[in-house]
Amino acid sequence: MSATIILPEWLITSALEEPKHGWGVRIVDDKIEDIAPNEELLFRYPKEQSWIAPGQVLAPGFVNSHTHIYGVLAHGIPLEKAPSGFWPFLEDFWWPLVENRLDHEMIRATTELRCAQLLKSGVTSFFNITEAPNALPGCLEAQAEVVRKWGIRGILTFEACERISRENGQLGLKENADFIDASKKRNDLVSGAMSIHTTFTCSKEFIRQANEMAQEREALLHAHVSEGTYEPEAALQNFGMRTMHYYQELGIAGPDFLASQCVQLDPSEVELIAETRVRVSHMPLSNCEVGGGIAPVPQLIEAGATVGLGSDGYIDDFFEVMRGAFLIHKANQLSPLVMPAHTVWHMATEGGAQAIGLKKVGRIEKGWQADLQLIDGNLPTPLESHNLYDQMLLYRTEKNVQAVWVAGKLRVEHGEVIGANWEKIYHGTRVAAQRLWAKARK
Repeated sequence: MSATIILPEWLITSALEEPKHGWGVRIVDDKIEDIAPNEELLFRYPKEQSWIAPGQVLAPGFVNSHTHIYGVLAHGIPLEKAPSGFWPFLEDFWWPLVENRLDHEMIRATTELRCAQLLKSGVTSFFNITEAPNALPGCLEAQAEVVRKWGIRGILTFEACERISRENGQLGLKENADFIDASKKRNDLVSGAMSIHTTFTCSKEFIRQANEMAQEREALLHAHVSEGTYEPEAALQNFGMRTMHYYQELGIAGPDFLASQCVQLDPSEVELIAETRVRVSHMPLSNCEVGGGIAPVPQLIEAGATVGLGSDGYIDDFFEVMRGAFLIHKANQLSPLVMPAHTVWHMATEGGAQAIGLKKVGRIEKGWQADLQLIDGNLPTPLESHNLYDQMLLYRTEKNVQAVWVAGKLRVEHGEVIGANWEKIYHGTRVAAQRLWAKARK
């Protein structure tokens, strides 16, 4: 048995509750076993190892509910011209120059980098989507080897679709199914889910097949939904209804469906998502980058939908992602009361865990997973219970994360990711990027 008591100045148990001053936790192996004032913990467990953290905030680890790990290779890629909209972004840039050119070594190199970066940012769980049609089969197992090495909690999926060919689409579905089955046998921190791309790259038969395979395995089905105006317009033209109504007609809309992006929704789709308990992942910064729009997340939350927060592999400092969600909707809806800080913190922790199907993750509670982070709270003005969520969200970055535990194991200590040789990691991604870019230059 391994036991530690962590004694911060402030404790965030759940973003739906007020922070506790002078409270800490006891973790035993991979779980939280006790929560109490620091003095009581010291009295109850005088002989146990203690982590004393004055001026620091202990919080649940962040949950990145949507990322594309391989996307780092697109940073700075040579382009003849910038994409002029969402469809050109996919057809002229992302598909031919990035996704179609990925191989196992590129996926491994980027996973080394991203796992370390996620941990540095206080992220203890993530949901990743790989679309690399020419890296099939076996790319998820290749990636999983790296994730397991870093000891972070990851759900790995392959974004299957039929844009290359029907045969390639079937290979993608099989990649997910095989990985889900294999990960259940291993029963560790890495698991799988079914994933497809969109209604404009997948036939209705393909979507139903993916859903059946997910249901057979009691796994989530994930898809990108209406990231820009193109998909709902195409759905109206081809199916006579908007995207979410089409998923409802196919029998997909329900609590086992994870719909990411959800930018271009109309009010009836917002209502449908809430009524059918579809899960949503919100990517505020990447939605801006591709010109997709601003998702109606405040309306989704008000309607009662489960909404997590993701980076999309664009900007991965999760404090920046939270700031995006905190600020963008205020400007869009002309109200500073929209998306309060505690709501965004919930999306980044327990809400994200709920969105991607993780149980007993995202909250500091007895019996829950010991996925924790310590954040430096040294700010120019005092932290108090009424301002802590706002202060930490607005004025902290990944540089302020001091320690991270995943399933009770220390992964970041004194601000440094344990085992991270950044020079070696960067060398790996630079070599991978040069290989990818060389193909892009042809």
